[in-house]
Amino acid sequence: LALLSALTLVPVLLRLREVLDRVEGDAPDAADAILVLGRKLEGDALSPVFEARLAHAEALHRAGLAPRLVVAGGLTGQASRSEAEAGVQWLSDRGLPPEILFAEDRSQHTLENLFYVRALMNDQGWRELLLVSDPLHLARAGAMARGLNLHVRCSPARACPPPRGSRGWVGRALFEAFYLHWYHLGVAYSRLIGSRRQLERVT
Repeated sequence: LALLSALTLVPVLLRLREVLDRVEGDAPDAADAILVLGRKLEGDALSPVFEARLAHAEALHRAGLAPRLVVAGGLTGQASRSEAEAGVQWLSDRGLPPEILFAEDRSQHTLENLFYVRALMNDQGWRELLLVSDPLHLARAGAMARGLNLHVRCSPARACPPPRGSRGWVGRALFEAFYLHWYHLGVAYSRLIGSRRQLERVT
């Protein structure tokens, strides 16, 4: 049991360093679109994390880094509208024109966000995205995007709670390290067993 715990703990700690190394994201550069990853709604309202992501995406757009925005996220929890619908409405209320706003409203989690946005990119002929999420999420989101052969530059929404260095921030960092480890393990296992069905969802 101790050996099994150690075999799990060591790679998670290595992934934790990766999570922490990626909190600053990439240097900003022009892209075809800004992608805001969804976040579960609180009832039908935006969570503080989701609102901070959207506000950062709006700032990037107004700075001229991309001409259009995509909000990803389907119907989750007890909400009566999708995360994407709620996000697009928030951006529209801030004065962004509807013709530059796109919604991906089928996905249930980060990997599906990216999987379905890849199809949208292919349809629209886009090549590169600015991917917006909270800082601790960027390592996992970026790894999944690269696994799907998406060209993304990650941009952290630094205003997202919890505050850096807080107990909640440390807990979230460990959570992200754990799920990043299991994502890579799942990809490796799918390749090992030659599961085309699984690999089609992650590569």
